[in-house]
Amino acid sequence: MFKFLSDAANNSFKWESLGDVGQGRRNLGGEMPVLVYRLFQFTMRDVLNKRYGSDEAVEIFRRAGELAGEEFAANMLDVSLPFDQFVAQLQQRLKDVKVGILRLEEVSADASKMVLSVAEDLDCSGLPITSEVVCNYDEGFIAGILKTYTGKSYEVREVDCWSKGDRVCRFTAKAEK
Repeated sequence: MFKFLSDAANNSFKWESLGDVGQGRRNLGGEMPVLVYRLFQFTMRDVLNKRYGSDEAVEIFRRAGELAGEEFAANMLDVSLPFDQFVAQLQQRLKDVKVGILRLEEVSADASKMVLSVAEDLDCSGLPITSEVVCNYDEGFIAGILKTYTGKSYEVREVDCWSKGDRVCRFTAKAEK
């Protein structure tokens, strides 16, 4: 069992740590407004920025996203599917859980390089323009999913973001050697 308040250095997040939402939220259910998610995310980012600096905060968000992506892929996706079927399943799952609408724009023959876009992204669609990318958690999330599927580590970076004035989030993904 995941222990939230004890010796965090020795604890590892596991999917089971999410608990039984259906049992625990019989009246309210498993969904919540995007506003509440963003309230959590952006206040957490603000606290991390102040405590550790923006570069470290970005890395913390990426690593948290990567861990989430690994667990999401292992528990919500069939990682034994051929690539095209896996991507189709991933697109549907991300839409089902309302993370966003994924599109694979480019992929190399060996899937070592990709360009992906996410429309209606949970993290940033509708944010004011700030001239910076904010979807670092998504960078890690995508990297974690790809790592679980391929067994390779990926560097994923956001190149277009709603908060920079774009209308989709676009990411490059490159397998690390």
